[in-house]
Amino acid sequence: QVQLVESGGGLVQPGGSLRLSCAASGSIFGISTMRWYRQAPGKERELVAHITSGGSKNYADSVKGRFTISRDNAKNTMYLQMNSLKPEDTAVYYCNANCYITTLQIYTYWGQGTQVTVSS
Repeated sequence: QVQLVESGGGLVQPGGSLRLSCAASGSIFGISTMRWYRQAPGKERELVAHITSGGSKNYADSVKGRFTISRDNAKNTMYLQMNSLKPEDTAVYYCNANCYITTLQIYTYWGQGTQVTVSS
């Protein structure tokens, strides 16, 4: 069984920073692409950023220049450094990862989400 656990969410003032973490655990042979999604109240879940196993990164236009995605493959952990936060960044943030449970079997897993609230 594979689990993804997010941490680091909270309440922050506009212009502030937060760092989210996503730790994968369980019977993992390897992890390919990892992603951060977010879902604001009344809106659809949207892709915020992704990072491949080789370190290639991509961001949604709304967060470019403010958010930085990274990963530590040795720890099976992904991070999202969020700077210059805006009220519109308020959402539940979810991590998502494609995990190999054998050399040939790969599945997509989701974390339970962590709330980020940007408000004065």
